[in-house]
Amino acid sequence: MTGPSRRELLTGSAATLVAASLPPPVAAQTVEKPSGIAPILRYTRPADVWVEALPVGNGRLGAMMFGGITGERLQLNEDTFFAGSPYDPVNPEALSALPEVRRLIFAGEYKQAQDLADAKLMGKPLRQMAYQPLGDVLLTFPGLEGVREYSRSLDLDGAIATTRFRTGSALFTRELFASAVDQVIVLRLTSNRPGSLTFNLSMTSPQISDSRVEGGNTIVLSGVGPTQQGVEGKLRFETRVRVLATKGSVTAQNNDIYVEQADEVVILISAATAYRRFGDISGDPAALAASALDNATIKPVDRLLADHQSDYRALFRRVSIDLGPPSADSTLTTDERIRRSAELADPTLAALYFQYGRYLLICSSRPGTQPANLQGIWNEKTNPSWGSKWTLNINAQMNYWPAEPTNLADCVEPLVRLIRDLSITGARTAQKMYGARGWVVHNNTDLWRASAPVDGAVWSLWPLGGAWLCQHLWDHYDYSRDKAFLADVYPLIKGCALFFLDTLVTDPASGYLVTVPSMSPENRHLEGVSICAGPAMDNQLLRDLFSQVAQAASLLGRDADLRRQMLATRAKLAPDKIGAGGYLQEWLQDWDARAPEQTHRHVSHLYALHPGSAINRRDTPELATAARRTLEIRTDDATGWGIGWRVNLWARLGDGERAYKVLGMLLEPRRTYPNMFDSHPPFQIDGNFGGTAGIAEMLVQSWGGEVHLLPALPRAWPTGHITGIRVRGDGQIDLHWQDGRPDQVIMRSGKGGNFTLRYVQNSVKLRIPAGGERRLRWDGAKLVGA
Repeated sequence: MTGPSRRELLTGSAATLVAASLPPPVAAQTVEKPSGIAPILRYTRPADVWVEALPVGNGRLGAMMFGGITGERLQLNEDTFFAGSPYDPVNPEALSALPEVRRLIFAGEYKQAQDLADAKLMGKPLRQMAYQPLGDVLLTFPGLEGVREYSRSLDLDGAIATTRFRTGSALFTRELFASAVDQVIVLRLTSNRPGSLTFNLSMTSPQISDSRVEGGNTIVLSGVGPTQQGVEGKLRFETRVRVLATKGSVTAQNNDIYVEQADEVVILISAATAYRRFGDISGDPAALAASALDNATIKPVDRLLADHQSDYRALFRRVSIDLGPPSADSTLTTDERIRRSAELADPTLAALYFQYGRYLLICSSRPGTQPANLQGIWNEKTNPSWGSKWTLNINAQMNYWPAEPTNLADCVEPLVRLIRDLSITGARTAQKMYGARGWVVHNNTDLWRASAPVDGAVWSLWPLGGAWLCQHLWDHYDYSRDKAFLADVYPLIKGCALFFLDTLVTDPASGYLVTVPSMSPENRHLEGVSICAGPAMDNQLLRDLFSQVAQAASLLGRDADLRRQMLATRAKLAPDKIGAGGYLQEWLQDWDARAPEQTHRHVSHLYALHPGSAINRRDTPELATAARRTLEIRTDDATGWGIGWRVNLWARLGDGERAYKVLGMLLEPRRTYPNMFDSHPPFQIDGNFGGTAGIAEMLVQSWGGEVHLLPALPRAWPTGHITGIRVRGDGQIDLHWQDGRPDQVIMRSGKGGNFTLRYVQNSVKLRIPAGGERRLRWDGAKLVGA
């Protein structure tokens, strides 16, 4: 899976290349307008703060629209704009110190081991580089008084943010969208009163930059990213803003542009950096930004909008959802619905949240772009929380949980390229830090694909980041059954597994092969100490990884000896265990009851329940019961992403009422900002994606060779539908339910195959020909052919 180059994205030649890079659809995709209530976020006042502004994005460029009246602010981002420049953080003392760290762990001297790891194993610098804002476009409008009928909205189906109000006899409309087709952000200003658009436009940036006006109608802001952690800021960037007015006048005033008495104004925004790859910043941002802007300038704005919406809707309209009829509550503004979510019973809010997550993924992850980071693509701070980069012990992975099931597999392409990059930088880390083959990455990475542990051993000395990322490579294959894709990524999952073949060590106490040093992300088994050997999550991930490498090798007819070695090594890993308190054990030793944080936000050892499936109610009921006990001890109240994970876990346990309760907690104002961004707090986008995935899991699950229908349907959603949901084996389902039971099921498959559909204890086996479909209905007792 490869995407277009950044130059192709910016010069307008990407459209055919993107189309060629996308996986084939499982069935003919429709772009018809979905039925039901329109998925729109609505407000009756401008945004006062950033988390009230409305996001648009095309995967590479992002903007936040505040919807001001006399002053409008568009805050801008470009997905490759990070601090620093290419660097290698591997600590040169790590390899020689590693044996002593291991010895101390096996001797039970955990504090001493962690202290030595902090001194000798951590990356240099200790922090990674942060994602940066480009700056703001500011519009100032004189003479707007007596405003009435104000509205602000984000239309998820049209991917357009709109501000509208009246003053005097004039109706003013401002529309913002980010086009992936033309690689520009577009702001259109109109009024029903000719000659009434007068404003000043300027640009500001927190970066080291200079601005000028070119051609009388284009502001050009050029600069360089900041130095951080001693890594010199060398990444050049350029942002261009062009003003195109119908009638009236456009003049340059110093470094601003002044528009007077225009009928309509179109503002085009382009941006680029010198980034070409993690080790190459030789690009020409001025040429790239100018080319995209010039190409967009020659297209009428109606064509820009039409092309943008056609491209976007081809993704968004693949899935529709209806969780029940709208209530009177659905007419409230979105911020009021969130504020009162605990007291309102409105199924359309959950449906809106589901589609908002899909909208955000489309806007922040498209073929050829960077993957969605901790904030997707939207960030206003030069020092954002956790660097707004990629945290690999849950957050980056959670961003992509909805991609396969909610029919956005195309959006996984940036994640695949991230893994491909990390297999290169991670090979260097594996050799220099561990003396091992293959590749490794710890709990964080940035634009420069740093793969050494950072921040501190208590948080990051966890070498399984790559193993978890590889699950997404397998998932992408398992949903599509595209053997060409599997062959393409096989060296990545094989290389990841080779690292562990070289680094697993026999635990002298138990005799199992263990990862050491490691940790159970980011939980402490002693006060201030997380370092350990062989935590449960590591074993769960490695069992999946070794099985998948072996299965891939068999499917591709390769590496018979390696396949046998994978399965033999897998058999030497510690199994999941039930602790003395009936919980699923988090560590090799039964430390759970003594752990300092009994309600820790991470539930890492429940990976095998979700997103894995080795623990489930059907095959391992005792372990599933222990996982439930763990969730009860941890409690449902966590960070935004922690709650998002718990929705999925309760859904896997088949507890629709508990999943619904936890989803309600996610929708409360302390976990969801007025613009529906997830609140960690602060903003982290993974909670949005986890919530979307969780709703899908409540309705349709795909694991263990079966498709599970309505496995965790709550009583609050007795009637509804979800269409276009994808399942493993290259299948797609339209599911309608009535009175809590399946009413109509349509199953399709592009490649064809055998499928087993299950509802409660009833199951039906289907054989679907390539490109065919089967229709089923509930006859009151079982699923039968329609």
